Amino acid sequence: MKDPGDGVAAERELPVSQKAIKVLSNVCFSAFVLFVLVFTVVAITYQPPDPWFDSPKAIISKSLAATLPNATFRTDDSVLRTGEDLASSPSPSPNDGDTLSDASDNAADSFDIATASPDTTDNASAADADDNVASVLLPKLPPSSADCDSDAPINCSDPRALSAIRRFNARIFRRSIIFVSYEKPVPGSSAGECDASWRFRNRLEKSWRRYRDYRRFRLAVADNCSYKVIAAGKFHSGSNAAPKPLSSPRRSSSPAPPAQIADAEINDTIPTLGSESDFRKGKYLYYTRGGDYCKGMNQYLWSFLCGLGEAQFLNRTLVLDLNICLPAAYNPSGRNEEGKDFRYYFDFEHLKESAFVVEESEFLRDWHRWEKKAPGRKGGGKITVRKVPTYRVTPMQLKKDKSTIIWRQFEGREPENYWYRVCEGRAAKFIQRPWHSIWKSKRLMNIVSQIAGRMDWDYDAVHVIRGEKARNKQLWPNLDADTSPGALVQKLTKMIHEWRNLYIATNEPFYNYFDKLRSHYKVHLLDDFKDLWGNTSEWYNETLSLNNGRPVEFDGYMRVAVDTEVLYRAKNQVETFNNLTRDCKDGINTC
Repeated sequence: MKDPGDGVAAERELPVSQKAIKVLSNVCFSAFVLFVLVFTVVAITYQPPDPWFDSPKAIISKSLAATLPNATFRTDDSVLRTGEDLASSPSPSPNDGDTLSDASDNAADSFDIATASPDTTDNASAADADDNVASVLLPKLPPSSADCDSDAPINCSDPRALSAIRRFNARIFRRSIIFVSYEKPVPGSSAGECDASWRFRNRLEKSWRRYRDYRRFRLAVADNCSYKVIAAGKFHSGSNAAPKPLSSPRRSSSPAPPAQIADAEINDTIPTLGSESDFRKGKYLYYTRGGDYCKGMNQYLWSFLCGLGEAQFLNRTLVLDLNICLPAAYNPSGRNEEGKDFRYYFDFEHLKESAFVVEESEFLRDWHRWEKKAPGRKGGGKITVRKVPTYRVTPMQLKKDKSTIIWRQFEGREPENYWYRVCEGRAAKFIQRPWHSIWKSKRLMNIVSQIAGRMDWDYDAVHVIRGEKARNKQLWPNLDADTSPGALVQKLTKMIHEWRNLYIATNEPFYNYFDKLRSHYKVHLLDDFKDLWGNTSEWYNETLSLNNGRPVEFDGYMRVAVDTEVLYRAKNQVETFNNLTRDCKDGINTC
């Protein structure tokens, strides 16, 4: 039997160096265990703020909190940013088809496409460098001996034609738009011309919406037998590549207006509820009209998204009233205007895809229809309804309610009857407004893209706020003088290079007010593009269909929305209260 004392004696006989190593290893191991334990505790207990989730809400909450004194809204000249302005940038989609690579998108500078030719590039070396980059990203097809005749006619169906157009576009528009897909070029109006069509996304728009452009290109045979673009037309100049109308034009003795092609990607039809069993299986949240009706559009959005957020919290379908009352501030008549369609201003298709909603008239029709059948139906029982007369009944109290319909009624006095009161107080911790569900109308955004396209996506913009603020000398004593024509010329010439495309987003009603700037810039105002909503436009025909054949006015809110979005897409932006005037945005002593 081994004596225990032998091990102790042997340990005592170990060299000092080995004992030191053993002690050091034990200390290191203990320190490692302690570090792991502390790290685990910190990781579990510490929750840092997440900027991805917090920043959009913080931005909206702060901006709206500033306009919510005493639970009411004040009229503002700005348009509240919607989901496509707040979302994170989309990542490439496998469904984008013929998408150019990111390297191709970052490969070249932007310049005026209308004058694009070998003689109008900024300098030869830059153009050569761009051509080299583009040729690496989009390799030219190897020519055959039969294709090397420089005098041979241009064949638009030849793959070299599309390759040349793609290289050209990648060089011109790389910083403005992302090309999604191309269609095969077709012959233009004369020899050597090809019309090409493509779909694209705007780099500054966070949504996945796609737009279409078609242009006319003049091609020639290069020294290496490939094709090259020697000139290109303006936005929508390639009429032979435009999409064809779905139906033939009407025959009439009087000349009909030019046929306009509806955007086939817009699908804002009203969904139906289906059978009685489908209706009874559903759970609905129904808001009746409250004091928000005919208030400012910013308040409308703030309240509407409260209701949509509560519906998502309760896992219910929100009943949506598509009729909007446009407040007097946006109407030339100075009166509130009822009967405006939600789809004029916002993207109903995207809303349907991102949230559970049902249109109010469709919902009420089915509700009354199935309720009448209920007493005689086997199994009996009416559709259950929970009426909620006050906003003080919180969403948390309704979470476990089993009723088919929760009916919130807003019949009190203002501001007690505002929808957004439901989301105040303790409910604000539970209800998240789904800003990502609200995008601006694709029809309005098509106008924005056409305006930017006509300036070849290469323009600067200035936001000139005047109107009531310029007349109110008590709150804005300097604004009128600081935005006078002479002051604008003096200030803008120091900020923006002369003879650039300059878009002026403004509420100034006099068109000629900015004429002094025309001696220094290519000035563009919203009214320069009236044909985009005139009675032969795509927008006019599409809204005519939504309004049962009655023309729709391009109202004040639409003007502000388009003005604002064109401003957002400018390469350089000059703001009134940040750059042009000494006054504060909200009046004296509010800076």
